[in-house]
Order: sequence, then C-alpha cells, then structure tokens
Amino acid sequence: MSSFDVVIIGSGPGGYVSAIRCAQLGFKTAIIEKYPTLGGTCLNVGCIPSKALLASSHHYEELQHFADHGIEVSGQVKVNLTKMIERKQAVVDQTSGGVKFLMDKNKVTVLEGVGSFEDATHVKVTKADGSSEVVEAKNIIIATGSKPSSLPFIKLDKERVITSTEALKLPEVPKHLVIIGGGVIGIELGQVYLRLGAEVSVVEFMDRIIPGMDAGLSKELTKVLKKQGMKFYTSHKVQSVDRKGKTVTVKAENAKGEIITLEGDYSLVSVGRRPYTDGLNADKAGVKLTERGQVEVNDHLQTNVPNIYAIGDVVRGAMLAHKAEEEGVMVAEILAGQKPHIDYNLIPGVVYTWPEVAAVGKTEEQLKADGVAYKAGSFPFKALGRARAGGDTDGFVKILADAKTDEVLGVHMIGARCADLIAEAVTAMEFRSSAEDISRMSHAHPTFAEAIKEAALAATDNRALHV
Repeated sequence: MSSFDVVIIGSGPGGYVSAIRCAQLGFKTAIIEKYPTLGGTCLNVGCIPSKALLASSHHYEELQHFADHGIEVSGQVKVNLTKMIERKQAVVDQTSGGVKFLMDKNKVTVLEGVGSFEDATHVKVTKADGSSEVVEAKNIIIATGSKPSSLPFIKLDKERVITSTEALKLPEVPKHLVIIGGGVIGIELGQVYLRLGAEVSVVEFMDRIIPGMDAGLSKELTKVLKKQGMKFYTSHKVQSVDRKGKTVTVKAENAKGEIITLEGDYSLVSVGRRPYTDGLNADKAGVKLTERGQVEVNDHLQTNVPNIYAIGDVVRGAMLAHKAEEEGVMVAEILAGQKPHIDYNLIPGVVYTWPEVAAVGKTEEQLKADGVAYKAGSFPFKALGRARAGGDTDGFVKILADAKTDEVLGVHMIGARCADLIAEAVTAMEFRSSAEDISRMSHAHPTFAEAIKEAALAATDNRALHV
C-alpha cells in the first residue's frame, strides 16, 4: 500500500494548486482524479472553454464594426462553429496538459480513478476498468467541486435540454436558445450564441439578472445586452420544460400570475451548481455534510475529522476557481504549521461578457441592510479618452467608501477590461485604502484604469475631473 503525507481528492483549481503548494512545502503528495484529464470543471468544461468561445465569438462580433474604424472587409464572413469548438478544445487540452506538467515537475503522484473513503486515513481509488487500489494518507483534502443543478421537473436529455457542459460543444448555432437562469454562466454562454446569430431569451426567477452582484451592475448589463438583442423575462418562475422533436417549449409564470410560453430549439438550464460528493463515501470517514450537501468545515477548512479538510465548491462560499485556489494554498500552509488567512470579502467576482462585469467587497444593498453610512462615487466609461478611442464606451466604475473614515468598502465596475481592472481594487482594499488614497495615485493616460481614479475622486467630495 502506498502512503502519503497528503492525498487530495479532485484535480480542479483548488485541488491541483493545493497539491503544488503541499509539494513545495515538502509533503509527499498524491492527487486523485476520476477523469483522464486534470483540471476539473474549470479547465475542462467551465472557465477555460467558455472563455475560449467568448473570445472567438467576440472576434466575430468585432468584424461587424470594422467599418467604423475605416477597415473594409470584402466577401462573406462566416462562422465555422465546428472549427471554433475545435479551437476551444485545443485550448483546454493545452491547459490541462500544463497541469499534468506541473504535477510531474513537483513530483505529485497522480492517481486516475474515483476516490472514496475507506476510513479517515485510507482512500480507495477505483479505476475505469473496475480495478482498484487503496492508499494511506496522514491528511486528506476533499476538492471534489460541483456539478450543474437543475429543477426537479426538468428532464435533461443533454441534446436539446442541456447544461453548460453540452452548451460548450453544440453541433450548430441555435435558432432560438432559451436560457433558464440569469446568472453568470447563463449570461456568458447566452452572449456567445447571441453573437453567432441565435435569438436568445433569458428566464430568471429573481427580479434582475446577475442577482448576487450590485444592482447598478445588473441594470447596466441588462441595458447593454438588450441593445445587443438579448431578451429578458425577469421575475418569471419556470413551470415546465418539454421537448418534442427539435422543439423545446418553456412555460413560465410572471409576477401577475400570467403564463408565458417560449419555444426554442435548445434550452440551457443554468440555475446554479451543487456541491459534488457522489461516491465519496464521506460517512465511512465520519465526515459531516450539511443539509445542502456541502462538506461542513470550520474557519481553517477542517472537517469534524481532524486530519480531513475540504476546499472549493464543495464547501460554503462562492463557487469560484480563484477562491478554491486560495483555500487550497491555505490548507497546505496550515498543515505545514503556518498561519495563513483568507479575507473572503476580498474575493472578486467577474462576469466575462463584453462589457465585462467585476466587483469586490460590499454592494450598496448590503451596506444599506447593515446600516453602514457610506458615500458613492462613479465615473462613466464614455467620459474616458481610451474608451472613445477604442469604441468601448459602455459601463462605469463605482466606488463605495465609509462616510466617516473614507475606507473603500466596495468597488463595482462594468466595461472593457474590468476583469483585469478589478485587481487594482482588490489590492487597494487589501491594504485598507481610502478613496482619497486611490484618487492621489497616478494612473497612466489614456487607459481604462483612469475610470477607477475618477470614481475615487467622485467619492472624495465629488471631485471627478472629466465629467
């Protein structure tokens, strides 16, 4: 029987990053993955492939506006969806292969198969051919991630009624894609196919899309996507989803109790994700799960069994790859006797549509609910020279600061390059920056980042210079 200091179940961003850090700290480490490729949902059927399709479809959309820049493209421009998806897969393969390289480089043992507990220190690895082996571990980290959720009455046939996994490899551009759920995943994939020529309708139970983010971002993104042609049915409760041949019929009830009917050739069910512990046999190790199926952990990500930890989507908190990575590093360093810390308030959230949406810290709704006195400053992208030069004038940056101390409490932005710009806000908040601190930093001109400086000036006695 092979013995290890640390065995990690799951090779997603949380699992593989944790394995690297464990190895760096001198632990004999193994990682268990049931699929032939490493990287988990994020690298294989999540973050990376969806961004590849978003990038390809964005290039196609940009072609429609080349004439505005004095570039005339003659002849017919066509979408080759098959080639687009082949490129997406090539990006996935390269990225997953990179993780395998990192495992080899750091001398992490990779065990292919389903990992399940035999007891608190032994994990059984069952291979695809039915054979199995048991490994021993001083410490075990559960990093099994999440799977797409559905609604009890929806039958996912994975052909016409699909999840995000199937949406990444459709054989054709839908004529009408009906998306159930207006969260990040649904909106991102909806924009991919909207750009490629599909009619896209989004049915959302809440009164707005991306409901977990600041209401101002939701309002602006809705406005921009409507302008692009996306249709929204917010405050609608789905009643049924039925497929007959190539037609999928979605019925939903609006706030007035009226039933609306949408017919499409595909329906993407994107109502969130659930923690994945199927086949883990957590009970054999004595590990407690919550009512929601999450692995129960303390502030050190330790389960009720002292040598077993859990990270990422399978525990409480936002289901984000970078959150899982931070947790993976944290557990590795705790095992090494260090005292790492994660400030969950400073884990940024991003929507990779165009314009991009990004946020960190408290929303206005949260500050109001908590009774916190705050001041807000915002700055529109249309007032930026760089935005006008590039033709990306949609969006704004909003900074929320404590009314008394001026400490930045939240930063919310929608516009070009916001997925990258949010890092400045995270850095500032990590060091307890005030809005005035940001306003006094020199920002290169012309850049999109100037919007952050201007929003900080607006939050500091309404001193914005260019609006």
